[in-house]
Amino acid sequence: MQFQKRSVNPRAAELNRVVERAVNGWVRARDRFAGKIGLGGRAADYDDEAYEFVGGARDSLRKKHYDKSLRLLWKAEQALPWTSFRDANDAEKKLTDAAIGNLSPAEKAARARITSQEFRDLLDREYTLAEKKALVGVLSAIGHGEAYAWLVSASMLAEVKSTGARAAVTMQVVEEAKHFVVLRELIQAFNVEIPRLSVWEYMLLEGCLKAKGLNRFFGMNVLVETIALSIFGLLSDKPGLEVLRLFHLDESRHTALPDNYFKEFPLSAWQSKSPTSRLTRLRMALPAVPLVLLLEPELAELGTDVFEFAGSVLRKAVHLAERGGFYLPLPGKPMLAGFNAIFNAYCFATRENHTFRDYMAADTTHGEAEAAVEREIFGQAPPVAAE
Repeated sequence: MQFQKRSVNPRAAELNRVVERAVNGWVRARDRFAGKIGLGGRAADYDDEAYEFVGGARDSLRKKHYDKSLRLLWKAEQALPWTSFRDANDAEKKLTDAAIGNLSPAEKAARARITSQEFRDLLDREYTLAEKKALVGVLSAIGHGEAYAWLVSASMLAEVKSTGARAAVTMQVVEEAKHFVVLRELIQAFNVEIPRLSVWEYMLLEGCLKAKGLNRFFGMNVLVETIALSIFGLLSDKPGLEVLRLFHLDESRHTALPDNYFKEFPLSAWQSKSPTSRLTRLRMALPAVPLVLLLEPELAELGTDVFEFAGSVLRKAVHLAERGGFYLPLPGKPMLAGFNAIFNAYCFATRENHTFRDYMAADTTHGEAEAAVEREIFGQAPPVAAE
Protein backbone atom coordinates (compact mmCIF):
# COMPACT_ATOMS: atom_id res chain seq x y z
CA MET A 1 0.00 0.00 0.00
CA GLN A 2 1.48 3.31 -1.07
CA PHE A 3 0.63 6.41 0.94
CA GLN A 4 1.39 9.94 -0.13
CA LYS A 5 3.41 10.94 2.91
CA ARG A 6 2.88 14.29 4.63
CA SER A 7 5.68 16.26 6.19
CA VAL A 8 5.49 16.93 9.92
CA ASN A 9 7.33 19.53 11.94
CA PRO A 10 9.37 17.27 14.26
CA ARG A 11 9.78 19.93 16.95
CA ALA A 12 6.03 20.55 17.11
CA ALA A 13 5.30 16.81 17.19
CA GLU A 14 7.83 16.23 19.98
CA LEU A 15 6.48 19.20 21.96
CA ASN A 16 2.96 17.70 21.74
CA ARG A 17 4.31 14.39 23.06
CA VAL A 18 6.25 16.04 25.90
CA VAL A 19 3.23 18.10 26.99
CA GLU A 20 1.00 15.01 26.80
CA ARG A 21 3.34 12.92 28.97
CA ALA A 22 3.60 15.65 31.60
CA VAL A 23 -0.13 16.29 31.78
CA ASN A 24 -0.81 12.54 31.70
CA GLY A 25 1.37 11.96 34.76
CA TRP A 26 -0.37 14.74 36.68
CA VAL A 27 -3.95 13.75 35.71
CA ARG A 28 -3.42 10.04 36.41
CA ALA A 29 -1.79 10.76 39.78
CA ARG A 30 -4.60 13.14 40.72
CA ASP A 31 -7.27 10.55 39.88
CA ARG A 32 -5.43 7.74 41.70
CA PHE A 33 -5.18 9.90 44.84
CA ALA A 34 -8.84 10.99 44.60
CA GLY A 35 -9.88 7.36 44.26
CA LYS A 36 -7.90 6.28 47.31
CA ILE A 37 -9.45 8.93 49.55
CA GLY A 38 -12.97 8.37 48.21
CA LEU A 39 -13.35 11.64 46.33
CA GLY A 40 -14.06 10.30 42.86
CA GLY A 41 -11.07 9.63 40.65
CA ARG A 42 -11.28 7.61 37.49
CA ALA A 43 -14.81 6.46 36.72
CA ALA A 44 -14.02 3.67 34.26
CA ASP A 45 -13.18 0.17 35.45
CA TYR A 46 -10.77 -0.06 32.51
CA ASP A 47 -7.00 -0.63 32.18
CA ASP A 48 -5.83 1.13 29.02
CA GLU A 49 -2.19 0.08 29.64
CA ALA A 50 -3.26 -3.55 29.09
CA TYR A 51 -6.09 -2.67 26.63
CA GLU A 52 -8.46 -4.64 28.86
CA PHE A 53 -11.15 -4.08 31.40
CA VAL A 54 -9.91 -4.61 34.95
CA GLY A 55 -9.85 -8.37 35.55
CA GLY A 56 -8.21 -9.30 32.24
CA ALA A 57 -9.57 -10.76 29.02
CA ARG A 58 -11.38 -13.83 30.42
CA ASP A 59 -11.99 -14.92 26.82
CA SER A 60 -13.49 -18.24 27.93
CA LEU A 61 -16.32 -16.32 29.60
CA ARG A 62 -16.76 -14.18 26.50
CA LYS A 63 -17.05 -17.27 24.29
CA LYS A 64 -19.47 -19.03 26.65
CA HIS A 65 -21.76 -16.06 27.19
CA TYR A 66 -21.27 -13.15 24.77
CA ASP A 67 -20.54 -15.17 21.61
CA LYS A 68 -23.12 -17.83 22.41
CA SER A 69 -25.81 -15.30 23.26
CA LEU A 70 -25.34 -13.60 19.90
CA ARG A 71 -25.26 -16.92 18.05
CA LEU A 72 -28.53 -18.06 19.60
CA LEU A 73 -30.35 -14.75 19.52
CA TRP A 74 -33.70 -15.42 17.85
CA LYS A 75 -35.52 -13.16 15.44
CA ALA A 76 -39.09 -12.14 16.11
CA GLU A 77 -40.07 -12.25 12.44
CA GLN A 78 -39.07 -15.92 12.21
CA ALA A 79 -40.66 -17.01 15.48
CA LEU A 80 -43.78 -14.79 15.26
CA PRO A 81 -44.44 -14.00 11.60
CA TRP A 82 -47.85 -12.52 12.36
CA THR A 83 -46.35 -9.57 14.30
CA SER A 84 -45.11 -6.30 12.83
CA PHE A 85 -41.43 -7.23 13.36
CA ARG A 86 -39.31 -7.24 10.21
CA ASP A 87 -35.91 -8.00 11.65
CA ALA A 88 -34.66 -10.92 9.50
CA ASN A 89 -32.76 -10.62 6.23
CA ASP A 90 -33.35 -12.87 3.21
CA ALA A 91 -30.51 -15.23 4.07
CA GLU A 92 -31.84 -15.71 7.62
CA LYS A 93 -35.34 -16.45 6.31
CA LYS A 94 -33.97 -19.20 4.06
CA LEU A 95 -31.65 -20.61 6.73
CA THR A 96 -33.90 -20.55 9.77
CA ASP A 97 -32.35 -23.70 11.23
CA ALA A 98 -28.79 -22.37 10.97
CA ALA A 99 -29.12 -20.04 14.00
CA ILE A 100 -27.21 -17.20 12.31
CA GLY A 101 -27.98 -14.93 15.24
CA ASN A 102 -27.09 -11.29 15.59
CA LEU A 103 -23.96 -11.34 13.42
CA SER A 104 -24.51 -11.15 9.67
CA PRO A 105 -22.59 -13.53 7.38
CA ALA A 106 -20.33 -10.65 6.34
CA GLU A 107 -19.49 -9.85 9.97
CA LYS A 108 -18.78 -13.51 10.77
CA ALA A 109 -16.51 -13.87 7.77
CA ALA A 110 -14.65 -10.66 8.61
CA ARG A 111 -14.15 -11.71 12.22
CA ALA A 112 -12.86 -15.16 11.17
CA ARG A 113 -10.28 -13.54 8.89
CA ILE A 114 -8.76 -11.37 11.57
CA THR A 115 -7.78 -14.36 13.69
CA SER A 116 -5.99 -16.18 10.88
CA GLN A 117 -2.30 -16.24 9.97
CA GLU A 118 -3.33 -15.49 6.41
CA PHE A 119 -4.64 -12.14 7.53
CA ARG A 120 -1.45 -11.30 9.42
CA ASP A 121 0.56 -12.18 6.32
CA LEU A 122 -1.64 -9.81 4.31
CA LEU A 123 -0.89 -6.98 6.74
CA ASP A 124 2.85 -7.67 6.46
CA ARG A 125 2.65 -7.58 2.66
CA GLU A 126 0.56 -4.45 2.40
CA TYR A 127 2.07 -2.23 5.10
CA THR A 128 5.51 -1.21 6.29
CA LEU A 129 6.27 -1.38 10.00
CA ALA A 130 5.85 2.41 10.25
CA GLU A 131 2.47 2.22 8.51
CA LYS A 132 1.32 -0.62 10.78
CA LYS A 133 2.29 1.42 13.85
CA ALA A 134 0.44 4.44 12.46
CA LEU A 135 -2.69 2.40 11.74
CA VAL A 136 -2.62 0.88 15.22
CA GLY A 137 -2.08 4.33 16.74
CA VAL A 138 -5.19 5.67 15.04
CA LEU A 139 -7.34 2.55 15.44
CA SER A 140 -6.44 2.02 19.10
CA ALA A 141 -7.55 5.58 19.87
CA ILE A 142 -11.06 4.62 18.86
CA GLY A 143 -10.58 1.08 20.19
CA HIS A 144 -10.18 2.48 23.69
CA GLY A 145 -13.13 4.73 22.91
CA GLU A 146 -15.27 1.68 22.18
CA ALA A 147 -14.61 0.45 25.73
CA TYR A 148 -16.04 3.69 27.10
CA ALA A 149 -18.87 3.64 24.54
CA TRP A 150 -19.83 0.25 25.94
CA LEU A 151 -19.92 1.66 29.47
CA VAL A 152 -21.67 4.91 28.57
CA SER A 153 -24.35 3.29 26.41
CA ALA A 154 -25.10 0.81 29.21
CA SER A 155 -25.45 3.68 31.68
CA MET A 156 -27.92 5.42 29.34
CA LEU A 157 -30.48 2.66 29.83
CA ALA A 158 -31.40 4.33 33.12
CA GLU A 159 -31.80 7.74 31.46
CA VAL A 160 -34.06 7.21 28.45
CA LYS A 161 -37.82 6.86 28.38
CA SER A 162 -40.10 4.45 26.45
CA THR A 163 -39.80 0.86 25.33
CA GLY A 164 -38.58 1.89 21.89
CA ALA A 165 -35.78 4.08 23.27
CA ARG A 166 -34.65 1.39 25.69
CA ALA A 167 -34.67 -1.15 22.86
CA ALA A 168 -32.56 1.21 20.72
CA VAL A 169 -30.05 1.88 23.49
CA THR A 170 -29.90 -1.84 24.32
CA MET A 171 -28.90 -2.57 20.73
CA GLN A 172 -26.20 0.09 20.97
CA VAL A 173 -24.84 -1.66 24.07
CA VAL A 174 -24.69 -4.93 22.09
CA GLU A 175 -23.03 -3.23 19.14
CA GLU A 176 -20.47 -1.42 21.30
CA ALA A 177 -19.58 -4.74 22.93
CA LYS A 178 -19.15 -6.28 19.49
CA HIS A 179 -17.08 -3.31 18.34
CA PHE A 180 -14.74 -3.57 21.32
CA VAL A 181 -14.02 -7.30 21.08
CA VAL A 182 -13.76 -7.40 17.27
CA LEU A 183 -11.69 -4.22 16.94
CA ARG A 184 -9.41 -5.37 19.74
CA GLU A 185 -8.59 -8.59 17.83
CA LEU A 186 -8.16 -6.65 14.59
CA ILE A 187 -5.67 -4.30 16.22
CA GLN A 188 -3.81 -7.16 17.90
CA ALA A 189 -3.38 -8.82 14.49
CA PHE A 190 -0.98 -6.05 13.45
CA ASN A 191 1.48 -7.45 16.02
CA VAL A 192 2.85 -4.08 17.12
CA GLU A 193 2.67 -2.35 20.50
CA ILE A 194 -0.78 -0.98 21.28
CA PRO A 195 -0.55 2.48 22.87
CA ARG A 196 -2.38 3.41 26.03
CA LEU A 197 -4.96 6.16 26.13
CA SER A 198 -3.42 9.58 25.66
CA VAL A 199 -4.29 11.98 28.45
CA TRP A 200 -6.49 14.02 26.08
CA GLU A 201 -8.58 10.97 25.19
CA TYR A 202 -8.60 9.92 28.85
CA MET A 203 -10.06 13.32 29.79
CA LEU A 204 -12.57 13.23 26.93
CA LEU A 205 -13.82 9.71 27.68
CA GLU A 206 -13.87 10.12 31.45
CA GLY A 207 -15.83 13.34 30.93
CA CYS A 208 -18.39 11.42 28.86
CA LEU A 209 -18.76 8.70 31.47
CA LYS A 210 -19.02 11.17 34.37
CA ALA A 211 -21.45 13.49 32.58
CA LYS A 212 -24.89 13.94 34.10
CA GLY A 213 -28.04 12.63 32.46
CA LEU A 214 -28.54 13.20 28.76
CA ASN A 215 -25.25 15.08 28.39
CA ARG A 216 -23.77 11.59 28.03
CA PHE A 217 -25.62 11.47 24.69
CA PHE A 218 -23.68 14.59 23.68
CA GLY A 219 -20.32 13.27 24.84
CA MET A 220 -20.62 9.79 23.38
CA ASN A 221 -23.05 9.86 20.45
CA VAL A 222 -22.15 13.34 19.19
CA LEU A 223 -18.44 13.66 20.00
CA VAL A 224 -16.89 10.19 20.31
CA GLU A 225 -19.11 8.43 17.77
CA THR A 226 -18.42 11.18 15.21
CA ILE A 227 -14.68 10.68 15.68
CA ALA A 228 -15.23 6.92 15.28
CA LEU A 229 -17.38 7.41 12.18
CA SER A 230 -14.66 9.59 10.67
CA ILE A 231 -11.83 7.15 11.45
CA PHE A 232 -13.77 4.21 10.00
CA GLY A 233 -14.70 6.28 6.94
CA LEU A 234 -11.04 7.20 6.44
CA LEU A 235 -9.63 3.67 6.70
CA SER A 236 -12.39 1.30 5.52
CA ASP A 237 -11.06 1.15 1.94
CA LYS A 238 -7.56 0.05 3.02
CA PRO A 239 -6.40 -3.57 2.49
CA GLY A 240 -7.51 -5.83 5.33
CA LEU A 241 -9.70 -3.17 6.92
CA GLU A 242 -12.89 -3.76 4.96
CA VAL A 243 -14.69 -4.80 8.16
CA LEU A 244 -14.59 -1.14 9.19
CA ARG A 245 -17.38 -0.52 6.67
CA LEU A 246 -19.68 -2.51 8.97
CA PHE A 247 -18.47 -0.46 11.96
CA HIS A 248 -19.14 2.71 9.94
CA LEU A 249 -22.75 1.67 9.36
CA ASP A 250 -23.24 0.99 13.08
CA GLU A 251 -21.74 4.36 14.02
CA SER A 252 -23.99 6.15 11.56
CA ARG A 253 -26.98 4.85 13.52
CA HIS A 254 -25.38 5.71 16.85
CA THR A 255 -24.77 9.33 15.84
CA ALA A 256 -28.43 9.64 14.81
CA LEU A 257 -29.82 8.23 18.07
CA PRO A 258 -29.94 11.50 20.12
CA ASP A 259 -31.74 13.39 17.36
CA ASN A 260 -34.32 10.62 16.93
CA TYR A 261 -34.80 10.37 20.70
CA PHE A 262 -35.26 14.11 21.15
CA LYS A 263 -37.94 14.12 18.46
CA GLU A 264 -39.98 12.07 20.91
CA PHE A 265 -38.72 13.60 24.16
CA PRO A 266 -37.20 17.06 23.46
CA LEU A 267 -34.64 18.62 25.77
CA SER A 268 -36.03 21.36 27.96
CA ALA A 269 -35.03 24.92 27.15
CA TRP A 270 -32.77 24.95 30.23
CA GLN A 271 -31.07 21.66 29.29
CA SER A 272 -30.54 22.88 25.76
CA LYS A 273 -29.62 26.54 26.02
CA SER A 274 -28.64 27.48 29.56
CA PRO A 275 -25.15 29.02 29.97
CA THR A 276 -24.24 26.24 32.41
CA SER A 277 -25.18 23.50 29.94
CA ARG A 278 -23.37 25.21 27.07
CA LEU A 279 -20.14 25.58 29.07
CA THR A 280 -20.36 22.02 30.36
CA ARG A 281 -20.55 20.68 26.82
CA LEU A 282 -17.68 22.89 25.65
CA ARG A 283 -15.54 21.63 28.52
CA MET A 284 -16.37 18.04 27.54
CA ALA A 285 -15.42 18.68 23.91
CA LEU A 286 -12.16 20.65 24.29
CA PRO A 287 -9.82 17.65 24.89
CA ALA A 288 -10.72 16.41 21.40
CA VAL A 289 -8.61 19.20 19.85
CA PRO A 290 -5.21 18.32 21.37
CA LEU A 291 -6.11 14.64 20.92
CA VAL A 292 -6.30 15.13 17.16
CA LEU A 293 -3.09 17.19 17.16
CA LEU A 294 -1.31 14.34 18.90
CA LEU A 295 -2.29 12.04 16.02
CA GLU A 296 -0.64 14.29 13.40
CA PRO A 297 2.43 12.04 12.83
CA GLU A 298 0.31 8.87 12.48
CA LEU A 299 -2.17 10.48 10.10
CA ALA A 300 0.66 12.01 8.09
CA GLU A 301 2.23 8.56 7.71
CA LEU A 302 -1.10 7.43 6.25
CA GLY A 303 -1.24 10.34 3.82
CA THR A 304 -3.88 12.37 5.65
CA ASP A 305 -3.64 16.00 6.75
CA VAL A 306 -4.56 16.06 10.45
CA PHE A 307 -6.35 19.39 10.09
CA GLU A 308 -8.48 18.18 7.20
CA PHE A 309 -9.49 15.26 9.41
CA ALA A 310 -10.09 17.53 12.41
CA GLY A 311 -12.12 19.99 10.35
CA SER A 312 -14.30 17.21 9.00
CA VAL A 313 -14.92 15.86 12.52
CA LEU A 314 -15.70 19.27 14.00
CA ARG A 315 -18.10 20.22 11.21
CA LYS A 316 -20.05 16.97 11.64
CA ALA A 317 -20.05 17.14 15.44
CA VAL A 318 -21.31 20.74 15.51
CA HIS A 319 -24.04 19.82 13.01
CA LEU A 320 -25.19 16.91 15.18
CA ALA A 321 -25.00 18.97 18.37
CA GLU A 322 -27.16 21.79 17.07
CA ARG A 323 -29.62 19.43 15.39
CA GLY A 324 -30.13 17.62 18.68
CA GLY A 325 -30.45 20.81 20.73
CA PHE A 326 -27.04 20.50 22.40
CA TYR A 327 -26.11 24.14 21.98
CA LEU A 328 -22.57 25.38 22.63
CA PRO A 329 -21.43 28.82 23.86
CA LEU A 330 -21.22 30.08 20.26
CA PRO A 331 -23.34 29.24 17.21
CA GLY A 332 -21.87 26.67 14.84
CA LYS A 333 -20.55 28.93 12.06
CA PRO A 334 -18.54 31.35 14.20
CA MET A 335 -17.28 28.50 16.39
CA LEU A 336 -16.01 26.59 13.35
CA ALA A 337 -14.47 29.78 11.97
CA GLY A 338 -12.64 30.26 15.25
CA PHE A 339 -11.21 26.74 15.21
CA ASN A 340 -10.26 27.18 11.56
CA ALA A 341 -8.27 30.29 12.50
CA ILE A 342 -6.54 28.38 15.32
CA PHE A 343 -5.66 25.50 13.00
CA ASN A 344 -4.21 27.86 10.40
CA ALA A 345 -2.22 29.72 13.05
CA TYR A 346 -0.71 26.40 14.18
CA CYS A 347 0.14 25.54 10.57
CA PHE A 348 1.75 28.95 9.94
CA ALA A 349 3.94 28.28 12.98
CA THR A 350 4.85 24.65 12.18
CA ARG A 351 4.66 24.23 8.38
CA GLU A 352 6.78 25.85 5.73
CA ASN A 353 5.02 27.86 3.03
CA HIS A 354 1.60 27.36 4.57
CA THR A 355 -1.27 29.28 3.01
CA PHE A 356 -4.62 29.86 4.69
CA ARG A 357 -7.12 27.04 4.14
CA ASP A 358 -10.71 26.35 5.07
CA TYR A 359 -10.21 23.11 6.96
CA MET A 360 -13.84 23.06 8.03
CA ALA A 361 -14.87 22.35 4.42
CA ALA A 362 -12.66 19.26 4.18
CA ASP A 363 -13.91 15.68 4.22
CA THR A 364 -11.65 12.67 4.68
CA THR A 365 -14.22 9.90 4.18
CA HIS A 366 -13.22 7.46 1.42
CA GLY A 367 -15.57 5.26 -0.55
CA GLU A 368 -18.85 6.22 -2.19
CA ALA A 369 -20.92 3.92 0.04
CA GLU A 370 -19.55 5.52 3.22
CA ALA A 371 -19.97 9.01 1.78
CA ALA A 372 -23.57 8.23 0.85
CA VAL A 373 -24.28 7.09 4.41
CA GLU A 374 -22.84 10.33 5.77
CA ARG A 375 -24.82 12.46 3.32
CA GLU A 376 -27.97 10.96 4.82
CA ILE A 377 -26.87 12.06 8.30
CA PHE A 378 -25.24 15.40 7.60
CA GLY A 379 -26.89 16.54 4.40
CA GLN A 380 -24.99 17.36 1.24
CA ALA A 381 -21.31 16.73 1.87
CA PRO A 382 -18.20 17.64 -0.10
CA PRO A 383 -17.07 15.15 -2.77
CA VAL A 384 -15.51 11.89 -1.62
CA ALA A 385 -11.89 12.39 -0.61
CA ALA A 386 -9.38 11.60 -3.33
CA GLU A 387 -6.91 8.76 -2.85
